[in-house]
Amino acid sequence: MTAKKPNVVIFGIDSLRRDHMSSYGYPRLTTPFLDRVAADGALFEQHFSPSIPTTPAYASMLTGMDVFGTDVVALRHEGPLGGHVKTLAETLGENGYNTTCIGFTGNPSSRGFQNYLDYESWVPDESGRTPKAENLNKVAVPELERLAADDKPFLLFLRHMDPHSPYLPPVPFERMFYGNDEKDANNRSMEPVYDFKPFANFLKSWIPEGVTDEQYVGAQYDGAIAYMDAAIQTLFTKLEALGIEEETLIVITSDHGETLYEHDCYFDHHGLYDCTLVVPLIIKFPGRVPAGKRVSNVSLISDIMPTVLDLLEIKTDSTFYGQSLTGLIQGEDAKRVSEFYITECTWMRKHGWRTPEWKLICALEPDFHFKPEVELYNLIQDPQENENVAEREPEVVAFLQKRMHDYIAKREKEVNRTNPIYTNLNWHGQGKTFKSSQEAYDSLYIGNIVNARSLQEKEEEETAKSKKGKGKSKKEKKAKEDSSDKEEAKDKQKA
Repeated sequence: MTAKKPNVVIFGIDSLRRDHMSSYGYPRLTTPFLDRVAADGALFEQHFSPSIPTTPAYASMLTGMDVFGTDVVALRHEGPLGGHVKTLAETLGENGYNTTCIGFTGNPSSRGFQNYLDYESWVPDESGRTPKAENLNKVAVPELERLAADDKPFLLFLRHMDPHSPYLPPVPFERMFYGNDEKDANNRSMEPVYDFKPFANFLKSWIPEGVTDEQYVGAQYDGAIAYMDAAIQTLFTKLEALGIEEETLIVITSDHGETLYEHDCYFDHHGLYDCTLVVPLIIKFPGRVPAGKRVSNVSLISDIMPTVLDLLEIKTDSTFYGQSLTGLIQGEDAKRVSEFYITECTWMRKHGWRTPEWKLICALEPDFHFKPEVELYNLIQDPQENENVAEREPEVVAFLQKRMHDYIAKREKEVNRTNPIYTNLNWHGQGKTFKSSQEAYDSLYIGNIVNARSLQEKEEEETAKSKKGKGKSKKEKKAKEDSSDKEEAKDKQKA
């Protein structure tokens, strides 16, 4: 009798930057449970998501391809994921796995799962807080029980949304990392946040009224991570109770990071700065992955699918851009990644090139932050990327631009398609190319929590309404009323 294949649980957490995890040296104890998981497995110290945000990042994670391979580069990707790629869910399904996806319905990058389940991850409850991870657990625990009771192995993909705005962790996590007066009238750090018109209404719809201190909002992000960490322990407890923890491959990662108060990209995940590119990767697999292993080599989000298949000893005809990390886990020599192409296509259309020393960012359209067309940062001398030295280092700019364009030409030839950053011209849903930063600033707008959710899920407004029905909370109703006049004028922006 053939032994049952191992199960797979992927924690595909949204918006979790690794430098805010205590596992990665963050001074606040945000992830005590995940720290223990990392101690039982392998932690990758320099893991990156080169193409942000959600849709292209998860496409890469779940296909093992880069943006050239997936042909997905924008949040508002038009059409389905192309048939030229096969997803992890499809591959495991063909190999006898039951597959379930929780919290990622309606996005083209989630193709191929047999079962899709959802939970409330946006709208606050009557307390004004959003217990996202507990809402997920209420769906995930019974699904784990169902999957474990079957003779087939399973893939369970979990998209936790706690680190994604709105950051509204329940009590006591909202005060865990903040002890000052968040409404201090002498603190004016939130003024530029509220003055940024494209995001102002969205941020005001969930940041408590009267907050003046940006550090309070940042502490909510950390509190949300800590809350999620505690809730994740429930799922591991269930795996243990079901007797399948030792035969389950665990992957903990994220689609992209998050900007908090950095670079004027307030409490979102746009801008090709490292705060949006640095993500965790922790792999636990008893008997196959040594405990306490830390890997210092650079790894990329496209490495996840080939690594999972390699650890499961499943062969496939698919060709990956990413590489299996099992050799690095075992301490063997492997191809080293020293530089890579980066893209973003959510609120700004940009691309660039990252090396250990330099970061080049080039705008393909004027952006709504009025930033220069070319940015260059010395990552050794200026790791926070606060000083643009492009004008002082024209030779470095030219060198990196050539490296980037040579790479683009190489990948276009290999996939026989044009770079999608050049072809996704309706990335913002406006049906035009911005000619100035002022035009972008005046055109782009989130609105409120409900609008933001629709951008993520690619749902029409009426579909979202019918799904919520009479169960809308007072907070959601108020949010919709507060911005209903602006929503009507901005309908064409919704994905």
